[in-house]
Amino acid sequence: MNAIASIPDRYHGVWQRTLLETPTERDTTTWVRWLQTGLWHGDLRVPLEADRNSPDGRAQLQGFGGTTLVTRPDPDQPEVCTWQRQIDLQPPRSTPDAGHMVFESPVVVHEIGIHGKYFEVWERLPGSMGTRIALAALDDAGVPTQERLLVAGRYLMHLRPRNAAWPADTAPDDTLAEVVARHPQEAEALLDFDISFGTLEHGEWAIERATAPEQEGRVHTCALQRTSQSEATVKSPVLPVLWHVLEWHAPD
Repeated sequence: MNAIASIPDRYHGVWQRTLLETPTERDTTTWVRWLQTGLWHGDLRVPLEADRNSPDGRAQLQGFGGTTLVTRPDPDQPEVCTWQRQIDLQPPRSTPDAGHMVFESPVVVHEIGIHGKYFEVWERLPGSMGTRIALAALDDAGVPTQERLLVAGRYLMHLRPRNAAWPADTAPDDTLAEVVARHPQEAEALLDFDISFGTLEHGEWAIERATAPEQEGRVHTCALQRTSQSEATVKSPVLPVLWHVLEWHAPD
């Protein structure tokens, strides 16, 4: 397999999905943002009809984060993008999250499913190139956690995974809704997974969409500063202060 060592520049930025087609549905209304740094990704998907104030509605959301791998296993086929999920709002999948990627233009890419029959159209948001930052929150012992802060251009995404483990009877490809229905007494812990996305400009983070609807529209002060090769601080009333630097590309 011919692996591409680093994520090509053409993948960087924030992508909005404008179309999903499967054998059984056509979706143009779900709010979807995929933020991609040089290696790390974050993804949030909010169906238009999801009532996020109810457990059932919140369980319909999708969101995940991890590293991204681009390969060209077959020179006669388009390159393959694989989203290696380290944290996920939904239960584990039985197949990799991977698709053939065809760039129709620098700002439009088509994704064709490999392990499932689907077709997606992604469009890159203006202003999402340039700065690329990926941070992991530090715990009280100074050890990096799975909590992530990702920046691409003028956009910031924060991902805080749940602390609860999946119940023992969780099977691959179960949905969160199915797991919660089987374990209603654990619903609060299983749904305790926060992702917030918005713009970071002039020291203010304006949240556009979040797993928790009450967060949307809020504006918080937010300033990122790299303090050493491996550490950074974030000054914001809603985010941890100490972070480990996974990636920091911030051109002047």
